[in-house]
Amino acid sequence: MHVNELIEPDEGCCTGIDHDLPEERLARDVRVLSAAGSETRYALLRSALAADGEVCACEFVPLVDASQSTVSRALSALHDAGLLTRRKEGRWRYYGPTERAKRLCAALDGGER
Repeated sequence: MHVNELIEPDEGCCTGIDHDLPEERLARDVRVLSAAGSETRYALLRSALAADGEVCACEFVPLVDASQSTVSRALSALHDAGLLTRRKEGRWRYYGPTERAKRLCAALDGGER
């Protein structure tokens, strides 16, 4: 449903607005923003960006005030949203930032990256 279908124009004052994003793109953007939308997940994302290369999941735990299972779920959410890469080596998982994560944080920084 479009916004202009929700609003009854009042004698030409309201012209209605719309966006041209396909629903799939809108849903993907919401997933990405939701994944980065908690203090813990955002801190983990920024830590991954600041690291030199991939980081073992266990190294993230002391960086945030959260349990290992909470950190693991947060890293998975960031990976599922396309913000982190994940590589498994034996029983260890390594994470690194994606280009999408770099662009998102650069946009939040006002293009400072």
